[in-house]
Amino acid sequence: MRNISLSGTWRVVIPGSNITTTAVDIDRACLWIASERLNADANIEVDIYKRGLPDDSYEIEDFEIIGSFEDGIQAAAWSPDDSLLILITGEGKLIVMTPTFDVLHESALHTNDFGEGAPIDVGWGSKQTQFHGSLGKAAAQTPSTSALSSVGISPDDDLLTRISWRGDGTLFVVSAVSSVTSATLRGRVLRIYNRDGVLQATAEAVPGLEHPLSWRPSGNLIVGAQRFGTFPGGGKGREGRHDIVFFEKNGLRHGEFALRHGTLGKWGYKVKEVCWSADSNILLVWIEENAGDTIQLWTTGNYHWYLKQEIAAPSASEGGRYTSVTWHPENPLQILSTTKTEIISQSCRWETCAATARFPNDTGTVAVVDGSSILLTPFRMQNVPPPMSSHRLTLRPSPSAPFRTLSTPCHLAFSPTEDTLALLWETGYVELWNLHTRLEFGRGSIITPDRLWSGSLPGEQFREISMWTKASGSTIARIAALCFGRSGTDVLQVFEIEAESITDETVVVHRNGKVHEYDSDKQLALRVDFGMTCDVVRVIDIPQSLSSPAAPFFLGLTRSGILSSATPSSPPRTLGQNANSITVSGDLVVYTTLTHEAHFVPASLLAIADAGTDVSSERRRVERGSRIVTSIPSAMSLVLQMPRGNLETVNPRPMIMATIHVDVDAGNYRKAFLACRKHRIDLNVIVDRDLKLFRDRLPSFVEQVRDVDYINLFLTNLGQGSQPPEVISELCDAVRERLEAWDMEKYINSILTAYVVKRPPDLEAGLRVLLQLRERVPSAVEDAVKYIIFLVDADTLFDLALGMYDFSLVLLIAQHAQKDPREYLPFLRELRSLEKYYQRFRIDDHLKRYESALRNLSLAGPEHFDDVMVYVEKHQLYETALEIFSETDQFRDILNLYGEWLFECRDFGQSALVFIDAQQPQRAMLAYEKAHSWRELFELAQLQQVDHEVIVTMAYRVAEDLTSKKRYTEAGHVLLDYAEDVREAVIALVQGNQFSEARRIIALHGRPEILEEIIDPAVLEARSQIAEDLVEMHEQLQKQVARLRDLRIKKVQEPEEFYGTEDFAVHNVDVMTDASAFTAFTRYTTAPTISAASRTTKRTSRSKRKMERKVGSGRKGTVDEEEYLLKSLTKLAGRLATTQDDAAALVPQLLRFTPAHRTAARELQNEVAAFSREMAEAFDEVWPAPTEDAETAVTEPPESWAARMAEREKEHERAVKAITKPELRTADTWCTRLLDATAAPGSAGKS
Repeated sequence: MRNISLSGTWRVVIPGSNITTTAVDIDRACLWIASERLNADANIEVDIYKRGLPDDSYEIEDFEIIGSFEDGIQAAAWSPDDSLLILITGEGKLIVMTPTFDVLHESALHTNDFGEGAPIDVGWGSKQTQFHGSLGKAAAQTPSTSALSSVGISPDDDLLTRISWRGDGTLFVVSAVSSVTSATLRGRVLRIYNRDGVLQATAEAVPGLEHPLSWRPSGNLIVGAQRFGTFPGGGKGREGRHDIVFFEKNGLRHGEFALRHGTLGKWGYKVKEVCWSADSNILLVWIEENAGDTIQLWTTGNYHWYLKQEIAAPSASEGGRYTSVTWHPENPLQILSTTKTEIISQSCRWETCAATARFPNDTGTVAVVDGSSILLTPFRMQNVPPPMSSHRLTLRPSPSAPFRTLSTPCHLAFSPTEDTLALLWETGYVELWNLHTRLEFGRGSIITPDRLWSGSLPGEQFREISMWTKASGSTIARIAALCFGRSGTDVLQVFEIEAESITDETVVVHRNGKVHEYDSDKQLALRVDFGMTCDVVRVIDIPQSLSSPAAPFFLGLTRSGILSSATPSSPPRTLGQNANSITVSGDLVVYTTLTHEAHFVPASLLAIADAGTDVSSERRRVERGSRIVTSIPSAMSLVLQMPRGNLETVNPRPMIMATIHVDVDAGNYRKAFLACRKHRIDLNVIVDRDLKLFRDRLPSFVEQVRDVDYINLFLTNLGQGSQPPEVISELCDAVRERLEAWDMEKYINSILTAYVVKRPPDLEAGLRVLLQLRERVPSAVEDAVKYIIFLVDADTLFDLALGMYDFSLVLLIAQHAQKDPREYLPFLRELRSLEKYYQRFRIDDHLKRYESALRNLSLAGPEHFDDVMVYVEKHQLYETALEIFSETDQFRDILNLYGEWLFECRDFGQSALVFIDAQQPQRAMLAYEKAHSWRELFELAQLQQVDHEVIVTMAYRVAEDLTSKKRYTEAGHVLLDYAEDVREAVIALVQGNQFSEARRIIALHGRPEILEEIIDPAVLEARSQIAEDLVEMHEQLQKQVARLRDLRIKKVQEPEEFYGTEDFAVHNVDVMTDASAFTAFTRYTTAPTISAASRTTKRTSRSKRKMERKVGSGRKGTVDEEEYLLKSLTKLAGRLATTQDDAAALVPQLLRFTPAHRTAARELQNEVAAFSREMAEAFDEVWPAPTEDAETAVTEPPESWAARMAEREKEHERAVKAITKPELRTADTWCTRLLDATAAPGSAGKS
């Protein structure tokens, strides 16, 4: 569906020359030019020119004769890699030479051998195996006439030998005329050789085969030309037929196509040469006519050959003749041609001519050039596979057209406002056609073209046209044409057709990546510079606001696949590096890439985003090699063409969503709904687009949709959407009320759907609607019941109807749900026989609505109170029962039942409160005792005037329980206040290290004997316990600091062993990973990259927990041991703080006893202080002062094993640094200063 158009031309004239051929030197980036002339002695003199491409000056180069052949050279050709030279001598020899002109192979060109690839013939079908009737065996033995004897050459054959190499340089083909004999005609034969010069195959004889020869670089076809006619040895066929024929590498024919005669006539021309472009996509045919030479460019798709372009030789040359035509060997779209005195380079580009009218007038029409025919297909209405089309427009240039106006136009363009097509010929001849594309389905032609205007523009060598018409559809138009000026520069010409002019349009031209705008003042202004040559430039007008005009936005696509965007006020930004096609669909920029993806980018976001901001795009996979043909916003479709030529129409979600949003904003809800339904888009997009606006327009939405099934579908999707439940319920109610006001009978299904999809569903209201419908329209109830059973489970509806206590509704649901009557009729009969409230109790109990069942059972009468007690206890409905019976005589019974249940649940505190409310003090005291609420217990005992002996016994029992819970202070108070036992109270306080409180009680009650009996040994025992704790902490500190010291030395000296012993990243490595690739030095070198599959191995939750336990365990030798040791030392600091508090409380008590106790106090304080200093010094070593060392960045591949190991190391270091140094308390916060002031004898001077 693509056309070929010229994108640039440059020329250079060499005065006084007679150019015969050229050759491109890729290594030197220059063009070699040969010029021949006859001197005074009638000898041929050859001048060799060297010229750079495209603008360097030329210079004459000398050349030397390496060797000579007396009989001359018929043909010569270098291999594609310039490693071999093939020569055909005048005496018919094939010579293979090296670049230094050493002969590698020499053999005769004309031979009867087929070659090494000769097919095996077992005789089947040959003359010798056939039955010859009366002629007998003699006829079978008669030799057959050679096929070459009846095959001749075309009269147009130049009798010269041709050589053509295959693109990979492994084979070459030689086309030569057979030698003259009296028995046969001279015919042209193709012979295929390998690079060693060994004959591989000989092509089958083709009558009328001509001299043009070219081997397709991709290697699958050899191209020649064949004439048909009545001349001797000509091909049998229509007189004047001329074909381009193809051969395979084994010499067999492989198809053909006929040249388009058009203005060529039957014999007024001949094919001079054929050659392939470097990418094998375009076949160039050089035709020599009486009126002048022409270049034809042919492409193929879906087994059809298209004539895409015709280029006439400059008329300024002698007779309009070329002297050589060839393709650039590397640039696949650059043609190099010469006349006698001129070198011409013409650049081509691929272009899709698609209509660009905006929504809703977009037809998606695409015009394809095929010689004198334009193939038109409006993809909005039809998708016709090429080479077919919806309409074939046959062009017949007017007789008034300039001389040498060829049949094929050089460029096409559509009007941006309607389906008006402009056609431009190279001579400046222009035709405007109004296609009258029909946008409605029906009978008749879908396109009825009408030629609006034709005429010629002043100038020559035109190559591109652009055209605008008014949106009103009038024939007034403005034409902008680009041509090649005589001064060697491009010339832009703007013409206005008919009297009235168009002044509100501008022309945009681009060259070398610079985009200029030709405005109404007839000035060219630079708008954007992409910085590189773009084959495709698109301009989009993006509206800024309702009051300001639209701002232009530019897109440029280079031949190498770089897609850029820019605005006049911002620099270019790159959207993609491998794009191969682009189109604009409304606000979306759509492009495909060589990675077989289609990208959709909102142009409005690109226009406002900064150059450095990455704009995300939606994307979807497409078939390999797909290219965009056109997009149709109104049909939400994108037309793609595959490499083999077939078309595919897809409906990308971004394009669908863009159209739906436009329709929703405009209030076209039915169109938006149908689009969502057709393309399976969630209908909630209609609501989510603008909820407030949709609420306001809800009546319009219902009015437009109307269809019952459509409304049901919308409501169902609404119920499954992401809107809050209250919004869903509000919208459902609004739709339902609208439908009920219109026609309840018609929209009963939609009304039921609205009840069902509410959040939460209002099924009871839906069932009540059925009852109303049964009263109004009994005949419609059956279908409505079936529908609601379709929406909701039948058993759910049956239970719901039963819960409404309406047996007629229950039967209605059961009958239409096809339930077995034996399952529900006995149950219903049993219920009908019961009293009203007990019946409802049975129904609620059956439906497991226990609270409602309890209320109905309470209303059934006092005779059922025992059943109430059992039911409350069975279903634990205590609080509901308390609410129901709060004002009755049974309230206390419910409280007792509730208190017993709380007591059994071991909620003793709550149980005691319930028993008090139920006037059960004994049970309340028991509950308080179980709850260890001794204050409330003894208060209640005092209020109930319990005996003193019972209170004393209770006090001993409660104190024992409190002591077991380590609540020593409270136990002491209970023993002292209620048991009046001073000794036991002191013992309880001493157990809790409450020495000061114990001494106070002893002094208060005058019991000094208890001081020596209990307090004295207790303080010494506490001092011994603290000493043992200090020894234990000292040993732990020494061991862990020493281990940390060893680990840090090992981390510096042997890092691979330190970090590699337990490498958790290796847990993700596949078991098949080559273990030999990992060494002890791998983390310092470029390590092998683990596959993505290995990296993404999933861990189960169980393995993750196991890994966490490993990290926290601090097992010796693991990489996490250092972290574990630091955390352990942090906990040890907290334990020291607790010990310091205990020592601070114990030392004053020791000072109040004997000198031995005072000595013990001093020793205790010194031991704690000494260990505190030891811990402080150790912490200074473990947590040294931080240094400002910058991390050295190691450049590793982001997915390499070494990079992951480095990241693991950093994670470990971060975890270690996160453990901060604990703050230790100073001595003045816990030490007793009296001991420091009155040091023991002999301790002076000690620290």
